[in-house]
Amino acid sequence: MMGLGGGYGGMWVMGLFGLIILAGVIVLIVWAIRTMLPSRSSDTAQHDANPLLQLQGRLARGEITPAQYEEIREQLRP
Repeated sequence: MMGLGGGYGGMWVMGLFGLIILAGVIVLIVWAIRTMLPSRSSDTAQHDANPLLQLQGRLARGEITPAQYEEIREQLRP
C-alpha cells in the first residue's frame, strides 16, 4: 500500500505543511513590522498627560463654555 490515496497522500500532507509554514512566515513579518512602527498609544498618552490639551478638547466638544475654559486655564497656569 502507498498510504493515503495512493502516492498522492504524501503530497497532500506536504502541501498542508507548506501552507502552515507560509502562514507562519506572514504572521512573523506582520509582527516585525508592527513592532518597528511607532505606537499610536504613545501619542494618546502624551495628549492625556497634558491638562491644557484636555481642556482644549473639552471646549472643542462643547462640554464647557469659553468662559469656563478661561477660568480653568487660569487655574492651570503655574
